[in-house]
Amino acid sequence: MTVTRPCVLVFAGHDPSGGAGIQADIEAIAAQGAHALPVITALTVQDNDHVYAVHAVDAQIILQQAMTLIAKIPVAAIKIGIVAHGKNAAAIANFIQKIQRQQPGLPVVLDTVLGSGQGDALGLDDAVAALQPLLKVATLMTPNLPEAKRLCPEAPDTRAQAHTLLRHQCRDVLIKGGHGSDEQVCNQWFGANGQRDWNWPRLPGEFHGSGCTLAAAIAGQLALGQDMPTSLQLAQEFSQRSLQQAYRIAAGQLIPQRHFLAAP
Repeated sequence: MTVTRPCVLVFAGHDPSGGAGIQADIEAIAAQGAHALPVITALTVQDNDHVYAVHAVDAQIILQQAMTLIAKIPVAAIKIGIVAHGKNAAAIANFIQKIQRQQPGLPVVLDTVLGSGQGDALGLDDAVAALQPLLKVATLMTPNLPEAKRLCPEAPDTRAQAHTLLRHQCRDVLIKGGHGSDEQVCNQWFGANGQRDWNWPRLPGEFHGSGCTLAAAIAGQLALGQDMPTSLQLAQEFSQRSLQQAYRIAAGQLIPQRHFLAAP
């Protein structure tokens, strides 16, 4: 009997180091038991530490790929990473709005990437402005602490930031605490039907692609039909294991181990 896997349509950039971006998404989604449909939005020039250039894929090419996929293949979730600039964001948002009219409740996970972990730009224009169309179609956003602050500069704390973001279509916000300094990494979920904090031991070292890994894993779990609390729990457990078993390809940031994970 042939096994069928649910599919996650992914819009993200290509990282030639293989640590972040579309490769991280493919690996993390596959590890959940789902299948990624990768649509590349940008080609980047980067290693495991720094981004040196971003080259956007034309919006029409992005749309041609996505439209061809959905014409034949059922999509159970969508995951969005970097889009390179506002024109691509607007085109992708318009495309998703059309799908949402046909599939109400389709999960859309937006990893609100405003720069690399080292602070390098991952877009060709103002990153916050470019994200605005996507804020209107996302059902879950996963900003880290600096991103939440940049998206909601007037909000004094994470609760206020989350409630600001929840004024969009977004029903759930997961604010990641990896950029904090406490011994425990606190990830805070704010949702229409609840709130919960998770605390994870802060691991030594720096990691390349940890945010992509978590957002993609959540999308994979949602595609499998898990509810939001369960998806968040399982995806965070997976991400923590992938960081615990991270490996080195060169000096600098480590690469999360997203496949063939040994038992913790």
